This record gives sequence, C-alpha cells and structure tokens, in this order.
Amino acid sequence: MSYTVAVVGATGNVGREMLTTLAERKFPVDEVIALASHRSVGREISFGEDEVLTVQDLATFDFDGVDIVLSSPGARISAEFAPKAVAAGAVVIDNTSQFRMDPDVPLVVPEVNPQAIAGYKKKGIIANPNCSTIQMLVALKPLHDLATIKRVVVSTYQSVSGSGKDAMDELFNQTRGIFVNEPVDKNRGIFTKQIAFNVIPHIDVFMEDGATKEEWKMMVETKKILDPKIKVHATCVRVPVFIGHAEAINLEFEKPISDDEARKALKKAPGVTIIDHRADEGYVTPAECAGEDTVYVSRIRTDPTVDNGLSLWVVADNLRKGAALNTVQIAEELIKNYLK
Repeated sequence: MSYTVAVVGATGNVGREMLTTLAERKFPVDEVIALASHRSVGREISFGEDEVLTVQDLATFDFDGVDIVLSSPGARISAEFAPKAVAAGAVVIDNTSQFRMDPDVPLVVPEVNPQAIAGYKKKGIIANPNCSTIQMLVALKPLHDLATIKRVVVSTYQSVSGSGKDAMDELFNQTRGIFVNEPVDKNRGIFTKQIAFNVIPHIDVFMEDGATKEEWKMMVETKKILDPKIKVHATCVRVPVFIGHAEAINLEFEKPISDDEARKALKKAPGVTIIDHRADEGYVTPAECAGEDTVYVSRIRTDPTVDNGLSLWVVADNLRKGAALNTVQIAEELIKNYLK
C-alpha cells in the first residue's frame, strides 16, 4: 500500500531532511507534497535523486486525500494547521513543541516507546520529541531496562542548526568576519551573544526557576517517554558547530551496573553504535556524526562518586535522528501497525 504524504515546512532544515529521509528509506509513497509559507511558493525542492517537487502554499492547501503529514513549520503554525489536516482525515506527526506535553498526544521515540503510537487516535497527532531528548533516550532506554535510572544530570553541546538556517548563516558570517577583523554585531542575529569561537549557555527562553525552556523540555519529555520517576537536571549550551549535538550524561541507578554491563546492553540496542576506545580518537564527535542516522555512545565509565553511577558521551546528527529520521520512523511504525 502507498500513501500520500505532505511535508509541512519543506524548505527548512528539517523539512529538507524529511524529504531526503523518506526517499532514502523508500517510504511507500504514492505522492509527496511539499508545503511552506507563501514566500516559498513555486520554489523547487528535490525528492530523491530524480524527482523535483514544487512548493505549494500551506495557507491555502486542502489536506483532503492526504494520509500522513510530517510537520516542522514552528509551533504557532502547527497549532493552526495540524487540526485542519486531522479534520481532513490525515494523521499528523509533528516535530514542533506545540503538542509534546498534551496528555492526549503520544510523544514517541520508536526505539524507546513505540507502543505509545496507539494513542494517536485521540487527536490524530503524534509528537516528535526535542532533538536532545531523542538522542539521550535512545542511549538511556537499554540502561534503564537493565538497572533502573534514578537521576540524570546532562550537559548538552548543541549545534546551531537546531535554531535553523539563519543561525547557521550567523555562525558562518561571524566566523568569516572575525578573520577579516569585522566587528561582531550581536544585536542583529539569532543569538544573544557572539556564537563564533564562543559557547552560549542559553537555548530558548528563561523560566522562573532559572532553567531555560530547552532544559525544561529534556526533563518533562524524559518523564513522559521513559519513566515519570526519573529525575533530570539539564544544562543546555549552544556551541559553534553547524550540525550534530553532543551530550555529557551522568547517571545514577537503583541497581549496581558496571561499565562492561552497560557497554554490552548498548551494543544490543537498536539505533545505537558504540565507539568507545580508551585511546586517542577512540570516541565520536559532532563533526563525525553529520549525515549519520545512528546515536553514537562513547566514554562509558563508572562514576565512583555516587552509588551505582555511570557517565556517557552521546553524539547524534540533530537534523537526522534528532528530527527527520525519528519522524519518518514514527510514520513507518504507524503504517506497519495501525494504518493497514
């Protein structure tokens, strides 16, 4: 069986990756429709090696006849158009933050909680988690099954592509400007401070308790997806990298777990690749994960400062597994088990 699939936000970083991923994984499509704002109407965008799609206007598009919508246009736009698509008979898989904490919308990482997809019938919407949450939970799920995680302390090192194409352009332009002695104008960009040759411990808005919204997302999404009892404390940092998020994760378990046991469990886990050699170059960095679908785990070691403690280094392409791939994997589970 083939499906009509609409990609909303098709001209953005994630939208383009969704189209690429659909083609690479040979998703059974009868028709693919590229949707974006009126500013992009008429643009041509590639789907696979041979097909070119013409971008249509989301504002005037009729979703009648569309089976699945892969959506990444921004939360405000998803709030307006996702219900319209559902009303027309489509299932929406949304990559924005709009529906993630809605109790009637499943929040899904296919390697972690694929059974949650069954809840899509309540609202016709499935939410894709935050990119940093996705890669962390792919690595944490087999360890939680083995020894039950009590507490997570995570520091993220997130690439600028997580803030979109304009953020990538800002890093490029600032870097080039510094080399030719141009002053950095910090008042006319995406970031609150200089991003080139710098790190910024600030992603999304600040909340009353001093955490940023990105840090809050990692906490509440982990509880919804993996286990509500897990305590999570996150510090999210933007770094001058174009693609690829890294995370230093410290874990406290209820039961004893050795680094060897953790390594064996992770080697069997879907979506995980272990590169963990205690030597120079024996680990993965963001520059090496760009374009890859897997979640890389390195630096697996015991933390002797806490009972049943363990530390990990986790890296993934935030546009692939952190967004587009996870969305397409949800669609694959949907058609395999629910849209027959």
